[in-house]
Amino acid sequence: MEQTYVMVKPDGVERGLIGEIVAKIEKKGIKLVAGKLIQIDRKLAEQHYAEHIGKPFFEDLIGFITSGPVFAMVLEGDDVIKIARRMMGKTNPLEADAGTIRAEYAVHTNRNVIHGSDSPESAKREIQLFFEPHEILSYEKAVDIWV
Repeated sequence: MEQTYVMVKPDGVERGLIGEIVAKIEKKGIKLVAGKLIQIDRKLAEQHYAEHIGKPFFEDLIGFITSGPVFAMVLEGDDVIKIARRMMGKTNPLEADAGTIRAEYAVHTNRNVIHGSDSPESAKREIQLFFEPHEILSYEKAVDIWV
């Protein structure tokens, strides 16, 4: 079963959107196997966004992601990376399809409410960065046979 990392960013947490976002994810049939509210420090932020080091927006990105708590999650399901990315919508909320999380809740590209891994490799790296193995649960849901 595929896993992915998804994070409600500080703007989403501050606006009280964790519950609505998690509800959308669960209603889709995706299983939440880990979740926690955390404050990202600069070191963790730099590890998470290492591919952006040296880019003009890097400092703003680090400043934003460390500005308040985030809700970090591990999701599990068939094709969960693609499904989660589709549910989030395009990075620019003005270009995101109607009904996506970013189209509904975000206003600016640099404050777009949610992050999700874009590949199996990044999912593995991000999950390991934010979660210890014992924090990720394995369980069966009766509804699993239907989704």
